[in-house]
Amino acid sequence: MTGKTPARERLLNAAAELFYREGVGATGIDTITAHAGVAKMSLYNNFSSKADLVEAYMQRRLEEWRELLQERLSHAATPRERVLAVFDSYVDHAALAYEWGFRGCGLLNAAGELAPGDPGRAVVAFQKEEVERLFREHLLDMQPAAGTSIDETAQHLSFLLEGAMSRAGLEGHDARLKTARKIAVSILEQL
Repeated sequence: MTGKTPARERLLNAAAELFYREGVGATGIDTITAHAGVAKMSLYNNFSSKADLVEAYMQRRLEEWRELLQERLSHAATPRERVLAVFDSYVDHAALAYEWGFRGCGLLNAAGELAPGDPGRAVVAFQKEEVERLFREHLLDMQPAAGTSIDETAQHLSFLLEGAMSRAGLEGHDARLKTARKIAVSILEQL
């Protein structure tokens, strides 16, 4: 992290690594500022509190995933391919292979440490709802007359993906995500 990188960016980069690697609660302000190479006052000039930094970190992870998803969707020609693009975006996110070790969904990891009602949890809930909405949308494109069974299938795919991400995080690699994609293919073949 060079001195030419703005302090806010350096703080977000440091927080991204430390929150993901060590956890939100275990990472103090002093550790973040030292890792970012900025004075403590720089943190408070850019974020009103650690909670504000945590929320910015979570928003950044959400945007990071969305960029990967958009890249995958840009190459998906059919509704089936768009459903699988959501799975592939999770594999891509895992494949960023943070040099500090893959630990699963950074959003869920952080949310698990936050109190109910914390704004950061709303970011996570939004992303998980967005995934299910995307599944529903693409499934409806595949089977416009399917009715409420589409809602159940979208929820099933969402649970499959999130469960696979949880297991992948525990195991430290993306094999469960790849297996979940294969299961999704078999589900889609039955529609």
